[in-house]
Amino acid sequence: MSKFLCLLLVILLIACSNEAKVEREVAKIDLNVKIDRFDKAFANASPLTLPDLKNKYPYLFPKSYNDSIWVQRMNDSLQRDMYAEIQKKFKNFEDNSSEIKSVFQHVTYYFNDFKSPKIITVISDVDYKNRVIYADSLLLLGLDNYLGATHRYYGGIQEYLKKNFEASKIPVDIARTIARSKVKAPSNRSFLAQLIYYGKLYYLLDLFYPSAEKESVIGYNESEYNWALANENYIWRYFIEKELLFSTDAKLGERFINPAPFSKFYLELDNESPGRIGQFIGWQIVNSYMQNNEVSLQQMLNTSAEEIFNKSKYKPEK
Repeated sequence: MSKFLCLLLVILLIACSNEAKVEREVAKIDLNVKIDRFDKAFANASPLTLPDLKNKYPYLFPKSYNDSIWVQRMNDSLQRDMYAEIQKKFKNFEDNSSEIKSVFQHVTYYFNDFKSPKIITVISDVDYKNRVIYADSLLLLGLDNYLGATHRYYGGIQEYLKKNFEASKIPVDIARTIARSKVKAPSNRSFLAQLIYYGKLYYLLDLFYPSAEKESVIGYNESEYNWALANENYIWRYFIEKELLFSTDAKLGERFINPAPFSKFYLELDNESPGRIGQFIGWQIVNSYMQNNEVSLQQMLNTSAEEIFNKSKYKPEK
């Protein structure tokens, strides 16, 4: 066996040992996942019990809304149908929280000031852009966004969006939402700043939910993730040759960052590519930075995009 292979084997063994040590420490963190089924409470409420419901969940009943709005919602056939569909899928949701607990344990391991929020399940009228809302002690979870990609409620939604409307994505979305609260918004409008922002986000998400498949972390399917890996060098060369990194052109976000059915290189390969390919590249740059620099997680989060890029030694294989 060559010296290089021996060294690589030693590195892999050390990495696996460190990961196992982290997981042992994470498992020791004692916490409870509290799930409050507001969707169930509202479905079983009546105009007479509405005042009690408002007292228990004041943050879900804006004062600007008259009670007649809530009574109308109680009697709405679509709302009743949605609740029935949610019950089919998530009847015992409160009893299947092990994956969410694991996410909370990992967040606590990396951020010891983190307090597990109470999860409040709601019907969001398929507000898929706000499937999870996190605010310190509370986490609102719209269960109607996780009924399965082929569900009839999602008929008018594009495939690249609804492919993630699966129950298995709930822990990923919770981890992503909490990670977003830990990553500062880009300090400038450069394309590089956007790449690194998402790189930090996915690096954190990967730590918070390490058992998730890599494609699930970024919201790709397996073929999309494999395409990104196979074409990583080409994508990077394109960004460099077109001098995109320090550009502040807003159209770059639409082409390579924002949710879309595919990325826009304006080439024949566009239809083969997954959307948000810039987010993928940003994740690889941050991974490379953390592998090549002795810095803490907090230091990385506070490091500028340009410094991370300069010190990452990022060079995708051909």
